[in-house]
Amino acid sequence: MPPLPKRRTSRARQGERRQHLHITPPHLVECPHCHEMRPAHQVCPNCGTYKGEQVLKTK
Repeated sequence: MPPLPKRRTSRARQGERRQHLHITPPHLVECPHCHEMRPAHQVCPNCGTYKGEQVLKTK
């Protein structure tokens, strides 16, 4: 049997294969001290607190 060319992948099948490659928005939580939105498990960039303690000096 002679070799056959591969078939073109449809857009639907290509999308099924790449469905897990979408961009997710960053997970933000409200700071209990200043009530601004901040990334979870990180120091608040607005007030500089983490777990109720002042960690960074802010202006």
